[in-house]
Amino acid sequence: MITEKAPGKLYIAGEYAVVENGYPAILVALDQFVTCTIKDSAREIGQIISQQYTNDQLNWRRMGDRLVVDKRDNPFSYILSAIRITEEYARSFERDLRIYDMQIDSQLDSANGRKYGLGSSAAVTVATVKALCHYYHLPVTKDEIFKLAAIAHFEVQGNGSLGDVAASVYGGWISYHSFDRQWLAQQRKYLDLKSLIDLPWPDLKIESLTAPQNLELLIGWTGKPASTSQLVDKISLFKARQQDEYHRFLEDSKACIQRMVEGFHQQDLDKIKEEIRFNRHLLKQLGANSGVNIETPVLNRLCQIAEHFGGAAKTSGAGGGDCGIVAIDRNVNFRAVLKSWTQEKIEQLPLSVHFIDDVKYTVREHLPLI
Repeated sequence: MITEKAPGKLYIAGEYAVVENGYPAILVALDQFVTCTIKDSAREIGQIISQQYTNDQLNWRRMGDRLVVDKRDNPFSYILSAIRITEEYARSFERDLRIYDMQIDSQLDSANGRKYGLGSSAAVTVATVKALCHYYHLPVTKDEIFKLAAIAHFEVQGNGSLGDVAASVYGGWISYHSFDRQWLAQQRKYLDLKSLIDLPWPDLKIESLTAPQNLELLIGWTGKPASTSQLVDKISLFKARQQDEYHRFLEDSKACIQRMVEGFHQQDLDKIKEEIRFNRHLLKQLGANSGVNIETPVLNRLCQIAEHFGGAAKTSGAGGGDCGIVAIDRNVNFRAVLKSWTQEKIEQLPLSVHFIDDVKYTVREHLPLI
């Protein structure tokens, strides 16, 4: 039996701009996980069972090297895409494909099904890729895991920056520059998967950051899930109609993230907080110009409370609900923020930053060779 896990994530800054090629964002991985467990099946049919999807299960068979699903309409799109891509990669290493049972467990939503916006689709994709790389003994690094998971995720979603995939792979605090997804889609038609994984990807840049020791990250949940895809669609309409204003937003966001990264390099919490506030201003301006309700009244109150006690706060992700984040000096009484949030029915998510050791998945001596 093999088990691998991938953490959820939150955006710290750079939302919306990061969907454009080469534009940066800062994200953080959190200590809530999607876990993927694989074991050989004793039957001719493998199973994929997931608590993430209301304890539903999916039966599948092998037809040669193809994985054939018994149900046409199923909610396992990201898992199946991750299986397909990773097994295509495994075949390039001349691995024999096998039948197995897969169990998916998620901590990224609450027990009663409430969604916190922690990037469950990215985490389940990464966990599945990692588990299968381990299962098939594939010699992969974090970079290769990211590329496999990014392809699998992109082929389902068709848009997005893939920054959430990067956070789930690399862990900790990261600066992420989105790559050229159109280039990826074109190359996928002409190159075999191993060649595509081995190539440098245009505009892609992922840098691990070290947070100042006095930085405390607070996360508040508004109680209202947000639809990222619908919000991004509305921003796309604004982009088409007001290109000059949109371009100014992109450049201002890029400069803000670059200054914030310098704040991490210099271990300067005040500089990081200043840029979080400026990024909040940019997003509020974008929302006003586009007619998109990025910072809802509850998110606005979340930020006001944090600012009152010396924190720097903003929406996280697409906004419109979900979470807000706060950077605050851990030496001050930040408990007052949490108490005031509770009075406003804002739920603190007691999560910590999750770091991932550098790994290379190779054949392990205690496992049987394939």
